[in-house]
Amino acid sequence: MSPEVDLRGGTLRDAPACAAILQTWLDGTDWMPDLHALDDTLGWMRAELFASCEVTVAEAQGLVCGYIACEPARIVSFTVAEGWRGQGIGARLLDHAKAAHPAGLTLWTFEANAGARRFYARHGFADLRRTRGENEEGLPDVLMGWPADA
Repeated sequence: MSPEVDLRGGTLRDAPACAAILQTWLDGTDWMPDLHALDDTLGWMRAELFASCEVTVAEAQGLVCGYIACEPARIVSFTVAEGWRGQGIGARLLDHAKAAHPAGLTLWTFEANAGARRFYARHGFADLRRTRGENEEGLPDVLMGWPADA
């Protein structure tokens, strides 16, 4: 049975919860370099993500359990909290973003993040381009787009 989840516009008050969700994923991912502490992630979210993106949060049982942040036509950051994955929350957040951007969306994901790449492919995203790691982490990544010609 899926939990009751509400989607709503994110505000700066949600930044600490969103930063904790992202940082937990970063810290728990063995192939991800350890570049930032929670304070850095929270600072980035407050100064940049929430300032320049449309942020939608998923809330269940009074807690933020996931979020998606979009610039026009691009998903900048998207994470569901560990204990809430596999329950359809990510799909709802992604469907919300697709409905808000019907002309198409792109996103970057790490090549090593096979689970995310499978998730995006199931939701109609296709690989558009790859890099050898021209990012802060120095890791190979994949530009994906929806629809496939985005």
